[in-house]
Amino acid sequence: MKLIVGLGNPGEQYAETRHNIGFMVVRRLSEVFGVPLKKKGHQGLYGMGRVAGEEATLLLPQTFMNLSGASVASAAKSLTVLPKDLIVVHDDIDQPFGALRIRLGGGHGGHNGIRHICQVLGQSDFIRIKFGVGRPQPGGDVARYVLSSFATAERKTLDPLIDDAVRAVEAVVMRGPQLAMNEFNRREIGP
Repeated sequence: MKLIVGLGNPGEQYAETRHNIGFMVVRRLSEVFGVPLKKKGHQGLYGMGRVAGEEATLLLPQTFMNLSGASVASAAKSLTVLPKDLIVVHDDIDQPFGALRIRLGGGHGGHNGIRHICQVLGQSDFIRIKFGVGRPQPGGDVARYVLSSFATAERKTLDPLIDDAVRAVEAVVMRGPQLAMNEFNRREIGP
């Protein structure tokens, strides 16, 4: 069983923000593989089905970003998911817009959702799929930036980039994180 988590904040005011790219990717994944996100539990919305031929649970924590670990830990414990079977999709301000990076384990990189997941799980050996959202201008407020909507030019290319992130999740599920890293971490930015 794979547990595939998209990070974001609940509520319409956050729906199209940079910080919610994890939600956007997992919602698209649910559409592609026909796994509806209609169940409520684990302090989130979730659905169970098959992704790339594997049994999977898709989860959108509804705890707000900084408390994502509560939802993820609840689902992981209930489903007896091992860290190697936990895939978390989230925004990354240290990557340019549209860049995808797959990583196995490591630190939180200043991301409060990842920080809380590591804290609550008591370890960090899970898979992350990081979607680059770029940085604010020098001196700009990071919190305000990640809670803002994508720029008009970015929105024009967002759909194919989300599709690429879905393919990255699929590659991790089918071929494992190492082969998926070889494929996606070397790509040029963009569709």
